[in-house]
Amino acid sequence: QINCDESVEVTLGFTAAPDISSNPADIVLILDRSGSLTGNPLAALKEGAKTFIDVIYGNTGGTNGQIVGGTRIGIVSFSDNATTDAPLSTDIAMLKSEVDSLVANGRTNQEAGFIAANNLFDFSLIKDKIIVLFTDGVWNEGNDPIGVATDLKAAPKNT
Repeated sequence: QINCDESVEVTLGFTAAPDISSNPADIVLILDRSGSLTGNPLAALKEGAKTFIDVIYGNTGGTNGQIVGGTRIGIVSFSDNATTDAPLSTDIAMLKSEVDSLVANGRTNQEAGFIAANNLFDFSLIKDKIIVLFTDGVWNEGNDPIGVATDLKAAPKNT
């Protein structure tokens, strides 16, 4: 149990599954840039997002700064509203530059982030569509993000 005024350092380890080198996916990172992430929390979020991008790059056998095999990553960030910072792309330098440009301020509207992320997907393409949320977990604007994410996942897709 962690009280609201305490913090804890978390280290995550992950591998890409299913094997995105042979099963390409479109991945959208939703990055919280609300005021509650000012300072070290935003720096940690940026480092985590860039590490995630590196893992995907490595797991696809990326070369020359490009993700290969059909997998792409897009970036959406949110505070009061969501912004599409990077369309689905294979360009590692551009993706990391967009992550580095985030500035924390405003409230936390995760709902807007989920909707913007979902809008990046082309549902006519037969490939996995993955959303990864980086946040401190505190939302205070918009509707319940768990309900929104659940609704988006269940919604019929034009494939």
